[in-house]
Amino acid sequence: MPSVLFLKLLAIFVTIAIGWAAGRTKAFSGGEAARILSNAAFFVFAPALLFRATARIDFQTLPWRALLAFFVPVVLWMLAVYVWQRRRAAASAPALPAVRAITVAFGNNAQLGIPIATALFGEVGLQVHLAVVSLHALTLLTILTLLVERDLAHAQAQASGQRPPLLHTLLLVVRNTVIHPIVLPVLAGMAWNFTGLPIPGPVDEVLLMLGTAVVPLCLVAIGLSMGHYGLKGAAGAAASLAAGKLLVQPALVLGAGLLLGLPALALAVIVMAAANPTGANALMFAQRYRSQEGEATAAIVLSTLAFVATAPLWLLLLQFFTTR
Repeated sequence: MPSVLFLKLLAIFVTIAIGWAAGRTKAFSGGEAARILSNAAFFVFAPALLFRATARIDFQTLPWRALLAFFVPVVLWMLAVYVWQRRRAAASAPALPAVRAITVAFGNNAQLGIPIATALFGEVGLQVHLAVVSLHALTLLTILTLLVERDLAHAQAQASGQRPPLLHTLLLVVRNTVIHPIVLPVLAGMAWNFTGLPIPGPVDEVLLMLGTAVVPLCLVAIGLSMGHYGLKGAAGAAASLAAGKLLVQPALVLGAGLLLGLPALALAVIVMAAANPTGANALMFAQRYRSQEGEATAAIVLSTLAFVATAPLWLLLLQFFTTR
């Protein structure tokens, strides 16, 4: 792998380590500091990033066949993990299935994926990758938010001992899904996109500044969370989730790409996008619903470490399939 990728990974680990070191001090000890940072990213900075990205998507130029080959297997894999975990989850942990599903499916396709696509595939490959990034959070987070809000409404109804009317439950789920710090800015961005108007310059600058802060905030929050929860006790489940993210998901995307007969470059781009380690959104999601924070943190760290070994393997495999 090019040295630029190792430098990017090194920057990620150093930033996480800074968060971990800060978490060892009195000022940042305890899990509340990580939760505050994550909430800041979730409620302020990520919405700005998502609104700006969605409002600027050019739907007419998106490579729809490559996107189909990426998102169909990724969403099906995510839903399969969700259903499996929902069957096994205790009633006292209604958010667990959705948190594990996002941990095993949501990749670090922006901070790590963009430099990888640029270094490996050039400007043409980067355009395909950016198309994936533009719909990544919109697709996965919207689906999982709907599912987790439904599970929470169901758990609340069971805890109260009363079963509210179906229409009431549906309205509650829809309201909590739409009025959500991830889904609402995406919907607002889509609405702005359809108007065809550019984002006013001063507003765009503010959104850009806020969106730029998402990555460092999340990485420091991961370090703080790791310092609080540690890897002990969560390593086993986290390793399984990391394996699903790094091995199973890219294999499914590779199969879909071959089935659809994608060109070699597009196939390589979407497989490497699927092979990226778990993204920081998994921790943001876990802390939003106060479920599996330590496990999500461990999965992010372990999958990023293991990515150093798995990424070259996928590149070799892609070379075999694209040169036959």
